[in-house]
Amino acid sequence: MQTVRLRRLSMLLLAIGAAVALAAAYAVGASGRPSAQAVRESLAQVVNPVGAKGRTLGLSRVTIPAHTALALHRHPGVQIAYIQSGTLTYTVKTGAVPVYHGAADQKPRLVRTVRAGHSGRVPAGDWVVERPGTIHFGANNGSRPLVILLATLFTDGSPPSNPVAG
Repeated sequence: MQTVRLRRLSMLLLAIGAAVALAAAYAVGASGRPSAQAVRESLAQVVNPVGAKGRTLGLSRVTIPAHTALALHRHPGVQIAYIQSGTLTYTVKTGAVPVYHGAADQKPRLVRTVRAGHSGRVPAGDWVVERPGTIHFGANNGSRPLVILLATLFTDGSPPSNPVAG
C-alpha cells in the first residue's frame, strides 16, 4: 500500500514538474529570456452611468515593460487608448483603428488609420479608438516602459479584453 502511494506521489510530482517546465519554456519563447507582463491599474469606474445602462465606464492605466508584446485580443466595448509616454507599436488583424493627435476638446486631427494586416507606431500624445470586434495587439519595442491611459465603456461584468487565437 505504501509503495503504491509513493509511486502515485512520484508520478504526480513528475507531471507537475513537466507542466511547470513547459509553462516556463513557453514564457521564455524564442527570445531566450522570460517574457514580461503588462500591468493594468483601474483608476476609476462607474457601473450603469446615466445614459449607459448595462455598461461600465472605466479609466485605467496600463504599463507595458520594454521589449514586451501583448497577446492578440479584442475588447467587449469601446476603448480609447491615449499614449502617455513611450511609443506603442500597434498591429491590427481585423478591422481598422483611427489614430488621432491633439487634445480631444481642441479639434484633434486624424493622423492615420491602421488597417487589417498592418502595423503603425503611436507615439506619446497620440490616441486610438478601438471598437468592439477589432482584433489587434500592441507592443513596446522601446527600451523604457510604455504608459497608456484607457477610457472604456464595456458591458457590465465583462473582462477588459478577450484573448483571440492567432
